[in-house]
Amino acid sequence: MKKIVVALGGNAILSKDASAESQQEAIFKTAQVLAEFIKRGHQLVITHGNGPQVGNLLLQQVAGSSDKNPAMPLDTIGAMTEGSIGYWMQKALGEILQKAGISKTVATVITQTQVAADDPAFKKPTKPIGPFYDKIEARKAKEKNPDYVFVEDAGRGYRRVVPSPIPEKVVEYPLVAMMLENGMVPIAAGGGGIPVSQNKNHQIIGQEAVIDKDYGAAKLAESIGADELIILTAVDYVFVNFNQPDQKKLTNTTVAELKKYIAEKQFAAGSMLPKINAAIEFVEATQGKAIITSLDRVTDLLEKGVGTIITS
Repeated sequence: MKKIVVALGGNAILSKDASAESQQEAIFKTAQVLAEFIKRGHQLVITHGNGPQVGNLLLQQVAGSSDKNPAMPLDTIGAMTEGSIGYWMQKALGEILQKAGISKTVATVITQTQVAADDPAFKKPTKPIGPFYDKIEARKAKEKNPDYVFVEDAGRGYRRVVPSPIPEKVVEYPLVAMMLENGMVPIAAGGGGIPVSQNKNHQIIGQEAVIDKDYGAAKLAESIGADELIILTAVDYVFVNFNQPDQKKLTNTTVAELKKYIAEKQFAAGSMLPKINAAIEFVEATQGKAIITSLDRVTDLLEKGVGTIITS
């Protein structure tokens, strides 16, 4: 039995459209895959992204904002999506386990992630949220919201970016650890957790930012002493020379090798690089194992070790 933290990418939640029905359909299919970890006796913690949901909810908030009913700040929107996605996930996974004759409580922890108030990220927004725009759509959105910053995202279009400070502590990690000890399945650190900082008076201040979900997952995995961190994304393997004639997939690799590839700028800053850095952080802190692969290959991962496996 292993203690495993699984970090789900956005494709595991948002597939066809942004409706609640569509997202719940995608989550149910994802939960069927995640149930395989539990059926094999592993202790499972589920984390997930929320970038598209945060962006879409933020657009709704801004569109309906008024003096009497102002838009909610970004940290609160993060909490709202952490709760809604967690609700969908715990409902789906609970149903699947019950049908399989497995009695386990699946529950969502609305998670705060502590960051430094003076983190340099607040001066340089980098984290994509919300939908993709073409160049014209991005320009029009910028005209309506001058404070917004848009960047081109790995050839897929333009997205709004916001500050993404580095997590220092997952505040509720003791609760997650306690849930595991009592045979429960926690869903925690959704969207990387709600970014908060603490002032001199010990007040907790929500920040207008988002945490990278892979960094949040790595910090949570480290804090609870996980054996493995599994990052599920859109590809089966990490590649070097991606989409080039000499493209090469990485199967078993080391932290040292990945750092060499990072120095060569092999990984896109807005997509694969955060996953690689999160994996490195976890492996260096725990001497555990990190794996990057796709949701579709989880069964192969459990049976054959498919995916990019990262060790020290």
